[in-house]
Amino acid sequence: MEASLTARDRVGIQDFVLLDNYTSESAFLDNLRKRSHENLIYTYIGTLLVSVNPYKELDIYSKKQMDTYMGVNFFELPPHIYALADNVFRTMQSEYNNHFILISGESGAGKTEASKKILQFYAVSCPSTKLLNNVRDRLLLSNPVLEAFGNAKTLKNDNSSRFGKYMDIQFDHQGGAVGGHILSYLLEKSRVVHQNHGERNFHIFYQLVEGGEEDLLRWLGLERNCQHYRYLVQGDCAKVSSINDKSDWKMVRKALSVIEFSESDIENLFAIIASVLHLGNVKFEADFKALYLSSCDFLKLFFCLAVQLLGIPTQVLQQGLTHRKIEAKTEEVLSPFSVDHAVYARDALAKAIYGRTFNWLVNKINESLANKDSSRKTVIGLLDIYGFEVFNVNSFEQFCINYCNEKLQQLFIQLTLKSEQEEYEMEGIEWEPVPYFNNKIICDLVEEKHRGIIALLDEECLRPGEATDLTLLEKMEEEIGGHPHFVTHKLADKKTRKTLERGDFRLLHYAGEVTYCVVGFLDKNNDLLYRNGKEVISFNFYCKKQVVTQFKSSLVGLTEILMSKEPWYVRCIKPNEAKQPGRFDDVLVRHQVKYLGLMEHLRVRRAGFAYRRKYDIFLQRYKPLCPDTWPNWRGTAAEGVQRLIKHLGYKPDEYKMGRTKIFIRHPRTLFATEDAFQICKHRLATRIQAKYKGYRVKGDYLKQREAATKIENCWRGLMARKEREKRAWASLILFLRFIKGFMTRNQPSCNDNSEYLAYVRTNYLTRLRDNLPRTVLEKDAWLTAPPILQEASQLLKKIYIRHMVKKYVRGITPHRKAQLLLKEQTSSMFKGKKENYPFSVCRPFVDTRIGETDISIKVLQMIRHEHIKYSVPVVKYDRNGFRPRLRQLIFTQEAAYLVEETKIKQRIDYSSLKGMVQGSVRFDIQPGREGFVDFKSGQESMVYRAKNGHLMVESTRTKSR
Repeated sequence: MEASLTARDRVGIQDFVLLDNYTSESAFLDNLRKRSHENLIYTYIGTLLVSVNPYKELDIYSKKQMDTYMGVNFFELPPHIYALADNVFRTMQSEYNNHFILISGESGAGKTEASKKILQFYAVSCPSTKLLNNVRDRLLLSNPVLEAFGNAKTLKNDNSSRFGKYMDIQFDHQGGAVGGHILSYLLEKSRVVHQNHGERNFHIFYQLVEGGEEDLLRWLGLERNCQHYRYLVQGDCAKVSSINDKSDWKMVRKALSVIEFSESDIENLFAIIASVLHLGNVKFEADFKALYLSSCDFLKLFFCLAVQLLGIPTQVLQQGLTHRKIEAKTEEVLSPFSVDHAVYARDALAKAIYGRTFNWLVNKINESLANKDSSRKTVIGLLDIYGFEVFNVNSFEQFCINYCNEKLQQLFIQLTLKSEQEEYEMEGIEWEPVPYFNNKIICDLVEEKHRGIIALLDEECLRPGEATDLTLLEKMEEEIGGHPHFVTHKLADKKTRKTLERGDFRLLHYAGEVTYCVVGFLDKNNDLLYRNGKEVISFNFYCKKQVVTQFKSSLVGLTEILMSKEPWYVRCIKPNEAKQPGRFDDVLVRHQVKYLGLMEHLRVRRAGFAYRRKYDIFLQRYKPLCPDTWPNWRGTAAEGVQRLIKHLGYKPDEYKMGRTKIFIRHPRTLFATEDAFQICKHRLATRIQAKYKGYRVKGDYLKQREAATKIENCWRGLMARKEREKRAWASLILFLRFIKGFMTRNQPSCNDNSEYLAYVRTNYLTRLRDNLPRTVLEKDAWLTAPPILQEASQLLKKIYIRHMVKKYVRGITPHRKAQLLLKEQTSSMFKGKKENYPFSVCRPFVDTRIGETDISIKVLQMIRHEHIKYSVPVVKYDRNGFRPRLRQLIFTQEAAYLVEETKIKQRIDYSSLKGMVQGSVRFDIQPGREGFVDFKSGQESMVYRAKNGHLMVESTRTKSR
């Protein structure tokens, strides 16, 4: 920030928070463009880093640059990814907690490069020993391996990550990198068998063919010509000028050795990669009786090589590619494929082999990075996830990727608002709510149980009968056709219909509209192998979930990981589609600024105050502006700042004094202070220069300035050397005292341990202050006290719990009190009798009722003589087929009513209920005819007709935490 103030007129604003017109998107773009044209690719929004891809090499990543940014105040130097990495590292060490850096942006914006720069910075800045250097090298070299197997050339990026990656870097108490762990998400396996024009398969295939040693290729049966392999030429782009496959091959081979892959592992790995290429060349022929592999000797050779390299008996593989295995009562029957089905089986097998190989590769890397020490470690996570994707034709992969971005945007807004609000609360500053677009409505549209797109997609994949992509589209139109963020050709108005094909659906994401072609959704979601295809690769897919559901579950897991850590953000921006240096496309950048949520983040950061800084830092910079604080201030930093701003004439509405920081509302106030400081600094330099012998040259401004600079440099050097000596002496004395105090910590208080015990008390009380339970229910989450504070800790705990109870009781509303009384009664009834009792007891349920305003007037008139006790929305299932119907269930003092809009569909007297026997409800449908509803726990929630004719309600069992 301080550097930004000095340089703001030359190269725009280094921190967007200081933009005076911060609500203007045009002003935002103008500042970004101005800095980009000067090769200043980094700009802050508070602690968020915005990075613009320069599409050229910049001399800003040298070892000297790393040293410059190590241990420096975050805003002291110009924005840089090293500054962010260093600040995260130092915060982790000082606060001893876990952090993560979310690197996001669209394909080609520079996410992978940003991740590399952060890893390289930690590799250089961390302590160095032989063991730590081994871990560092493995962390660094895991990147080229994962890029080779998981990245590919696309239309937008020559090195596009086709999978999501989250990497944890583990540090010991001294800041040394001692281990790591990688999670991967949604590898784009369809790329193995198909690429769009202008795109390539995964890098490793081309690296092997172009760079593999002659002996290796001969053993694998490969030729050094990509044109000979069907899976490598569909995009008609095997050669790319910006990619050197031979050089990259050498890097991958070296990396695999450093990561401790054995020669046997490496041979097996490339044998499998070669087998995929050979499988792609297998062709099929059919006559009126059966399907055969092509009779061409050349193709037979490829088939035999695939058999040899996979280690599978010839008959098993041949049968798996040409026949379907069908179970018929007690025997299995082989049915020949059509040519199309055989091609599908071949491609499905190739995708499955590659997907399993990639998972094995990630697991092997994790084994190499595993930290053997079980003691607690702090963690910095790096999340390099695919950016929002919009192509001319968007398919299942783009749907999953954009859903992921919706979830991350939701998390981003939550964490940003949360962290900002917590800082205001911590400093005692009143929080002003910030309006923002909550994209929960879109996330729910995709992931809602039973009605969301994922649920409908899975349902269509699993249902019997001829399900197709178009029946899926019809299902979506029927279930979510009225949603404001969903439209199809059938549902659109006349104007919109012209932009949609009959097989398309369009979602209005937070980042804008995206049209998806539904063709291929079911196949890609199923990701099926035929039964004998599964046997070929020894997989068991019988209970396998659909792809999108697995992805949804992994996103839930990722969200839980991120929520447990402190967030930092790098937002990467692609300035143009042509990958040209110096070109800034306003329309393209504006779109990215929108879907990256940068304007919303800026509004949150500017919610009241543009600038906030700790008192000692603010006073140290601006103390020359006040006679009372210059040259030295003897009181506290907060008192000094108060005296300083009073002298400067700050108005009450221009600032707030927090507990540890000053908050300044408007940039113009800060800029005026900075301008005054620059003038004052020159005056002081001139005054010192005038007294310095040998530099009294009147009217010679250049010599005056040179003299002032020289004096300032000498003075700073002298003060720095004195400070270093002082710190070295203090460190030695404090270290000796600390050691002696630690050795005598269990003895009665004396001169040797009094300071150490005081440090222990202060440290514990400080940590306790920052980790106090937030609610009465967290009373057991009390920090363990050191031996000398056990008694005091117990007293403090009792006092604080009493305080929380009083605060809770005073703040409880009559409505909430009534809820709790009802919960107490219900608890006494169901305790020990209900499976999910521990989970449900802490959740209020009165709010699930329907108010009388939601019940139709006609129904109220029909039951006006009865007092309504309870009403709730329910789903009624038909007796024939159990189709779901939305109803309202109303309980009066005499009977239960089942209502559909304005009609009472059924009235059940309480006298007709026969009770509940062993998980079954029995009731009279009509005189002489009984009905039954059975209940049980299962793997997933479902309702269906049981073999005994009863309605079976199966629900998942919820475990208490």
